[in-house]
Formats: sequence, C-alpha cells, structure tokens
Amino acid sequence: MRTHERVLAHLEDGIAAGRWPLGARLPGERALAEELGVSRPSVREAMRILEALGIVRSGVGSGPDAGAIVIDRPAAGLGTAVRLHVATGTLPVGDVVATRAALETWAMRQAAGRVVAASPLLPDEPTPPGVPQARLVEARRLLAAMDDPALAVGDFIALDQDFHLELVRLAENQLVEAILGGLRSAIGSYVADGAERLPSWSATAVRLCGEHAEILDAVATGDAEGAERAAHRHIWGFYAETGLAAAQ
Repeated sequence: MRTHERVLAHLEDGIAAGRWPLGARLPGERALAEELGVSRPSVREAMRILEALGIVRSGVGSGPDAGAIVIDRPAAGLGTAVRLHVATGTLPVGDVVATRAALETWAMRQAAGRVVAASPLLPDEPTPPGVPQARLVEARRLLAAMDDPALAVGDFIALDQDFHLELVRLAENQLVEAILGGLRSAIGSYVADGAERLPSWSATAVRLCGEHAEILDAVATGDAEGAERAAHRHIWGFYAETGLAAAQ
C-alpha cells in the first residue's frame, strides 16, 4: 500500500466510525503526517483525492483551522469518476444504453410517484407550488425548445439531455442522478453517432419529441407504469433504429 493510500484508509475508517462526522474539521496536514508517520505531501495527495471525490472541502487558514471539512457531495465525486471512465472510450455502447435504460426507467416511475405525492388530495384543490411542479415546468420548456425544425442536431441533443436529467431529478435519488449525469457525455456521443446513421434526422427528431411528450405526460399525471414503459421504448427504440445495436 502506497503512503497516500494509508492516509486515505485512516481517514475512511475515522469517517465511517463517526470520529469526523459531516461538518467536522479533519486534523491539519502536519498533525496527520505526525500521527501516521508519513510526509506532508502524502497527506496532501490524499486530501486532493478526497476533495475530487466530493468527500471534503479544503480548509483555509492555519493552525487549528487549517484542516479540511467533511462534506458529502456524491454527485461531484461519482459524476467525475464515471466521466473519466467514459473518456477512455472502452465502455461498450450497449453497456451505456443498458445502464441508462435500467436507471432512467426506474427514475421515471419514481418521478411519477413523487408528482402524485405532491398533488392535492381533492380534485378541486389547487396544485401546491414546489419542486415537482417547477421541474415539470422546466421540462415543458425544454420540450418546446426541442420542437424546432431548424434546430441543429447538437443543440437538440443538449436539450434532450437536459430534459431527461430534469425528470430524473424528480425521482430525488442523488446516486442515480450522479451516475446518469456522469454518463451524459457517453449518452450524447452515442446519440450523435446514431443521428448520423439515420436517413432522415428531422423525421426522427419529430418522433423523439412525441416520445418525450408521452414520458412527460405520464410523469405529470402520476402514471408510474406508463412513464416507465414510455422511457423504455424511447431509449431502446432509438438504439435499435440507428443500427447501433447491430454494430456491437
């Protein structure tokens, strides 16, 4: 085990044991180096890794106020890790599609349930404002922006991804959101590659907008099964239509 890995293991054990709960300040570089008998650069390297993973925020100042603070930003760490693995180009498109489909179809079912939970109990009661309604409003805005025949393929894909992630956020699962956010570049790449294989992108774009509307309507009305089915057809349908499945 390399020196900085010893520091990471020590800090992980301490955080897991509750020695340093959320919001607590870790010992400074010098204190940790002396406690573990390692160099300060090794401690610094371990801290950089923890910061990149979204586990700590670097401290400022000196003396007792110099240690990093324990935080919890799973989206930052997981998203970065997934993006870096995607960047290597070794993940098969089929694996990316299958992972996306599994997580996103589940998220659409959950999103529909969240909308129902936030809806009024009586039909004549007004829908209370809140996060679910705000997400739906933004999703409708993105859908309207996609419904532009003059939109470039790249712009459509960017709006498409924003639309899907907006609905995923309705599921209120930070882990799923982080993973799908990290897969964004890989998803965008295979969608762009698939678009180039189509005889008519404009015709497919119209169909995709219709499928987006179907997913959104199902989520907005609390139709969990319908939202899950529509998302499944949408994701796997594009994969099959573009011939990407046969190319694997």
